[in-house]
Amino acid sequence: MNKNQQPLTLGYLPTRREFFSREDASKFNKLTLEQLKRDYPNLNIVDLEFLNDEAMIYDAADSDRVIDHFKNKGVDALFIPHCNFGTEDAVARVARGLGKPVLLWGPRDAGPDAKGMRLRDSQCGLFATSNVMQRFGVTYSYILNSHLDDPVYKRGLDAFLRAANVIRLVKNARIGQISTRPAAFYSVITNEGLLLEKLGIEIIPITLSEITQRVREIIKEGSDELKSAIETFRQRYDVRKYSDDVLAKIAGLKLALKEFAEKKQLNAMAVQCWSAIQAELGISTCLAHAELTDEGLPVACETDLMGAISSLMLQAAMFFEQPTFFSDLTNRHPDNDNAELLWHCGVFPASLAKENTVRSIENHPILPGNPPGICNWQLKEGPLTVLRLGETGGNFSLFCGEGESISGPYNLGTYTYIEVDDWPLWEEKIIFGPYIHHVACAFGNYAHVFQEVCRYLDITFDPATPTEEELRKRRLDNKK
Repeated sequence: MNKNQQPLTLGYLPTRREFFSREDASKFNKLTLEQLKRDYPNLNIVDLEFLNDEAMIYDAADSDRVIDHFKNKGVDALFIPHCNFGTEDAVARVARGLGKPVLLWGPRDAGPDAKGMRLRDSQCGLFATSNVMQRFGVTYSYILNSHLDDPVYKRGLDAFLRAANVIRLVKNARIGQISTRPAAFYSVITNEGLLLEKLGIEIIPITLSEITQRVREIIKEGSDELKSAIETFRQRYDVRKYSDDVLAKIAGLKLALKEFAEKKQLNAMAVQCWSAIQAELGISTCLAHAELTDEGLPVACETDLMGAISSLMLQAAMFFEQPTFFSDLTNRHPDNDNAELLWHCGVFPASLAKENTVRSIENHPILPGNPPGICNWQLKEGPLTVLRLGETGGNFSLFCGEGESISGPYNLGTYTYIEVDDWPLWEEKIIFGPYIHHVACAFGNYAHVFQEVCRYLDITFDPATPTEEELRKRRLDNKK
């Protein structure tokens, strides 16, 4: 299994307090866990069955046992349902001891019974726990006190799990760097030491000569894997103009990069895609990039390490259920002032192409010798999220925005147009922020997920549209 696609492990930490109904707390503990398993069958859930016959924590003396249990199980995040008022010191101790993202929630309380007694007071307990979490120095998320079938609960839980998956993969990520940056690309300069110190991200370098030498060895070996990759190219793309020798070089590059990623346990890669590799192999790297990204290993162009990290973050937010695409912000739409061309030489995965589009492989129109290997198709239409991690002066920030993929004038290469609410605002943010023309993009709306992500990482959230206030309203909206 691709290491990026290993399931998230969630620590399920339900809590109650002695003074409230034990029976009602047990009922909601069972209902919550059952729905969690039903809605997220691929989630690895670690519960408290080992702790007591209720599988809930209500005594702070049990905190150390729970911490050890969750650590031994490799828990990535904590979900703390307050099945009644809850025991705030117990759960705060566990949260501090584990040091993982934390989600607070409690099922909405019913009215008092015929005697005027309340059974749970979950909301009241959440107010207490949130205060104690702050005093314990714990960063946390929360879902509005709500019913299990409320939209605000379902949306809040989903956003947290996606954010936790991003944090899990970004913290201590390993990013492959294939050769140095192109000399002319000062814009992709990256502070490798700062990435390691602040985010725990390691950069794993390899020289281009090592990769190209391995490509030649793979071609010479002529393995079944190479033959299968060539046959896949012929079935998936229009490559009739190319011989098996040309396709073998492209397939060999894909396999060499994949081999390097597996050997070094990489989460993403940034490749020097021009111009040395053209002199060495006589091909463009675009198709190899597109194929690997489609398989869950994001690849960025022009040795753009921050671009590779941005792609990893966005693909992790989707649980790798679909790929990202790595784009240039290129030109404004000629007739639509709020639309922008998203384009690149051909690194957009084929699975994102517009339906019934011919997916052809072409020669590069710009690089000397016009080497073969660029992809040529338009992407499908639908909602888009755009993401770019930037850094200047030792501070990281994350540009984020949402729009709609729309049709527009034909461009050679891979492309679509994104229509947004206020393109001038986007353009100004990119100009004055520590960002460049490279962005990671994905189909779907995920800006609210990254608002949560930045809560836990040392990164400033810098959205265009929707704004932070609009995203806050989305988080609290219980109508849809």
